[in-house]
Amino acid sequence: MKSRLDNDFNVSFPAEIEQYERKIYDLRQLIEISKGLNSTLEYNILIDSILLTCMGQMQLLMAGIFLKKGIGNENYALHRNYKGFDVDHSIEYEFEPDSPLVKFMEMDFKCYTPDELEQGVGNDRSLNILKLLNPSLVVPLMSKGMLNGIIILGDRINSKNFSESEKEYLMDIASLAGIAIHNASLYEMATTDMMTRLKIHHYFHTLIVDEIDRARRLSRPLCVIMADIDHFKIVNDTNGHQAGDMVLINVARIIRESVRHIDVASRYGGEEFAIILPGTEIHEALVVAERIRQNIEKSQVVYDGREIKATISIGVTQYDPELDKTKSTLIERADKALYISKRNGRNLVSFI
Repeated sequence: MKSRLDNDFNVSFPAEIEQYERKIYDLRQLIEISKGLNSTLEYNILIDSILLTCMGQMQLLMAGIFLKKGIGNENYALHRNYKGFDVDHSIEYEFEPDSPLVKFMEMDFKCYTPDELEQGVGNDRSLNILKLLNPSLVVPLMSKGMLNGIIILGDRINSKNFSESEKEYLMDIASLAGIAIHNASLYEMATTDMMTRLKIHHYFHTLIVDEIDRARRLSRPLCVIMADIDHFKIVNDTNGHQAGDMVLINVARIIRESVRHIDVASRYGGEEFAIILPGTEIHEALVVAERIRQNIEKSQVVYDGREIKATISIGVTQYDPELDKTKSTLIERADKALYISKRNGRNLVSFI
């Protein structure tokens, strides 16, 4: 004759097995997620991986992330790789690092609904910025005890609320993502020119080798732009080196804003710049180069009450597997195109 204890054991034991199997599955998933997030230090690729991981694991229609804007700007801003959210481009989705929202989330590392955050911080501007996107859940990213990002999650495909176990699982993902973002930020700082916020010379040479190999293997196009500010020495001698620095920073800003996030713009040396354009045909690269040239020609900086204008000469070439056996050949051809622009009067775009 079976006791009541035997009956309870028979009922609960399969449930416990199922619970442990679920935990083992989740741990295996987290190991794979960790591998994926730590497989790249490229910032934009990493952000995509984090958002797509959250969307896939939680069956989401929308996901976005607020991160520090970068070197020289500690404000949190909505990263442009957001998925699915209806964004009003006239609004700056940005808030300060010392906001009540940031301080509140740093005190208690967990997932929050917008209502829970409102109870914690009240009518706070930073929270109002988040609420403009109508998220269903807000997930903090932490590294070394400090908030280094905020994930916002939108509606789910199945329209269900997040369970407590799902929130715990999201926090595990957030812990991995926070570390990965911290590492990527360190790498970004190490490979970025502090003045212009473009990539450094060494990084350009490292990446061009990878892109040539990728173009060769996949038979896809690749273009390189070399550019040089015209008569930069005269700008320095006439207006001083501080004015020259302002011109450099302005030109670099225009270059950054004129290329895609998959393109790589670098400060090649002094007043010279180099840009790698993966998956780009020569006619497309010429459009980018001409846009850069025109925007720089139209712009100006003001220093000590004086308006200072600058122009730029540009050379463009496309990778040719028959001609470009090494990176040096490809760079030399882009450089030759640049000097054609210089010889023909500067403030021009040339290609070979």
